[in-house]
Amino acid sequence: QVQLAESGGGLVQPGGSLRLSCAASGSMFSIYNMGWYRQAPGKDRELVARITSGGSTIYADSVKGRFTISRDNAKNTVYLQMNSLKPEDTAVYYCNVPILNYDYWGQGTQVTVSS
Repeated sequence: QVQLAESGGGLVQPGGSLRLSCAASGSMFSIYNMGWYRQAPGKDRELVARITSGGSTIYADSVKGRFTISRDNAKNTVYLQMNSLKPEDTAVYYCNVPILNYDYWGQGTQVTVSS
């Protein structure tokens, strides 16, 4: 059983920055691939970024060059640094870890980009 807790969302103006954090329970954090997803109103949940246990990363085309995913295994935490935010980044952001064909999700954190 893994529990995920996101934090760091909020209201920010276009062009601003936010850093999301996802704290995971358990002692096996370092071996898991971790991901950030988002879901905007009326849209499907989509992958934003993923980081492997070895530190390799992938990003959605829409966030490349603006978002950075990272992890701190000593703190059981994965981060999403979001820069140059746009109104279309507005969504609920979820942390995800797939373990043995099962997806664990956090409760989500709201990010709103608006002037």
